[in-house]
Amino acid sequence: MHKRRTIDRRVREAKLEVLADSEGMDVEDLFDCYRLDDVIPGICTNDGCSFTAGYEPDQDEGWCAECQTPTVASALILSGVI
Repeated sequence: MHKRRTIDRRVREAKLEVLADSEGMDVEDLFDCYRLDDVIPGICTNDGCSFTAGYEPDQDEGWCAECQTPTVASALILSGVI
């Protein structure tokens, strides 16, 4: 079984806000728009990086094309839904 990495609550909240803003919406609208999609927005969780791209809803170690690290988490991971 895959063990999810731990992302600090403050980081999750801040990155979720940046992610929603990058999509031109607030966090609630982000969930309304993507909650049933197969690919949803994700964001790098490294400090100083705001790379975003579409990922699987359960992604917590997606590849960041800017940092070259497996640190992208989906909106659903950041929110704690998954």
